[in-house]
Formats: sequence, structure tokens, C-alpha cells
Amino acid sequence: MAKFGYHCSHEQFKPSTLLQYAQAAYSAGFQRISCSDHFYPWSDRQGESGYAWSWLGAAMQAVPLTFGVVCAPGQRYHPAIVAQAAATLAEMFPERFWVALGSGQALNEKITGDRWPAKEERNARLQECAEIMRALWQGETVTHYGLVRVEEAKLYTRPQVTPKIIGAAITPQTAEWLAGWADGMITISHPHEKLKEVVEAFRRGGGEGKPIYLKVQLSYAADEATALEGAYDQWRTNIFTSPVLADLRSPQQFDAIADFVKPKDMYQYVRISPDLQQHIEWLQKDIELGFEVITLHNVNREQQAFIDVFGEKVLPVL
Repeated sequence: MAKFGYHCSHEQFKPSTLLQYAQAAYSAGFQRISCSDHFYPWSDRQGESGYAWSWLGAAMQAVPLTFGVVCAPGQRYHPAIVAQAAATLAEMFPERFWVALGSGQALNEKITGDRWPAKEERNARLQECAEIMRALWQGETVTHYGLVRVEEAKLYTRPQVTPKIIGAAITPQTAEWLAGWADGMITISHPHEKLKEVVEAFRRGGGEGKPIYLKVQLSYAADEATALEGAYDQWRTNIFTSPVLADLRSPQQFDAIADFVKPKDMYQYVRISPDLQQHIEWLQKDIELGFEVITLHNVNREQQAFIDVFGEKVLPVL
């Protein structure tokens, strides 16, 4: 049976507000919490950029659910520091934390002033980071000279049960590649047939039997026009293909290219509807694909109404 989570978007809301929403989601019956980990929002209209790791410590103390975060080690973060942060949370909150690793976006990672590598190099760097983190969690003293460098690093505070490393994939190609080394996969909602391709690629690459997680972008409101308006205002900068999302370098650039997006275009990328039965049917198809954790991200700004209505009328059905 799938578990349903609530996504806390640090790009859209202040950390203090997200803590309140996480508590509300728990009270409403959501079973998981996830959050983003970016240095910048995707748009000036979103307007926030809280630090996820500080927030996680407070949120996990306040809300007794399993939490997850998606981050990109290798440039903005050294993998030894991500390993230490994750180990600390996993020690404090046993078996309640997972971390997803992705190759990142220039938007967040280029702040170091280092060059932004090509996708192939970022993938290789990501796999190195995962191997380094696992070795540190096992108590090894790690020295590694590759796309990342580590010298005689050892973690003294380690959890009894290490967190899962979930690989983040948007395309079938990335899903198939990470299946061999990740403990599971997280992807985002696509039209059903494309989403099926991502799942099949992960299983084909070595992911058979491993957990798969889904982050659903949706926009719910009391009427269609409001749901569409909210999605268009907050999420039209996020609908582009992976090379665009990975290589643009500022919120202003995302806002500039989003000028070419029309409101009707949003329906291809966000599940926009005031009809709860439609949302239930979409989610039932996700369950049929085998997703174990389905995290719901209501991309508009009306979070409390979404939490209340989905908690009362959608989650109990599913």
C-alpha cells in the first residue's frame, strides 16, 4: 500500500511557515514529509530559499513522520558534509530519514564559482559521492582522489541504521543509469505513459525490487480558473526539459524564458483540477505503477485548504 506525503517547498514559503504546514499535514493524515534543498527559488515570484538541513532538525522533532530531502553533493556540498548531516539526523531520528541524490542544477551549484560540468561528468561525480557517503556511514576512513577529493575523512557519529540513498531521475536514461547503485528512485509526475517509461527503465537497469518514490506536481483549488492561475503564477518556470532546468543560472533567467509559456501549457506538466475524483484517479494510476511513497506538492500558494481537503476526502479513499 502506498504512503502519501506532503512536500514542503523551501522556494515558496518561509521555513517557519513550512513547519506549520508540516504539522498540519501530519494532523490531516499525511504519512510522509519531503522537502527541497535549493540555494535559489525557481522564480522571483516564489521568493524564498530557506536552508533545508537546519529546518529538518526542527521539523523532525516537531512532526513524528519519516522525512526525505533531495540534494546534489559534489559542488555546493562536499559529500562528506552531506554524509555527516544525514548521519546526524538518522541517529537522532532512527529509520525516519532518507536522502535523495541528484546531479543538481547550475541555478544552485554555480554559487561556488567552479565551472559547471557536462551531464556525463555530473553523473560520474554523483556516483562517486554516493560511494563516499556509504563508506563514511560504515565507519571507514576515506581517502579518494577523483572528480571529488576526500582526505582521511571519518565519521564518528553514525546511526545504527544508515539512511537509504534514493537516486533522483527525471528521464528514462537517468533512471536506468542510477538503478545499479541507488537504493531506490524518486521521480516527478509525468503523463502516465512517460512515467511508465521511467519506472520500466529503472527496473530494467537493476532496480527490480527496489523502492520507487514519486513527487506529484498538482494544483488544487475550488475552481478550475483559480487552480490554473495558481499553477501558472508559481510553477511555469519549472516545466522545461532537464537540460534547460540544469543549465540556467539565475531565477531571472527562468522568469525570462517562462514569458513564452502560456497558461494552457501548464496542463502538460501539472495536474490541474478542482475535481477531487480526477485527482484520485490520477493517483490510483500512480499506485498501479508500483510507487511506494507518493508525495503531493500543491504548487499554488493555498496550502492549508489543500491539506484540509485532501486529508479529509482524498487520502482516506486511497
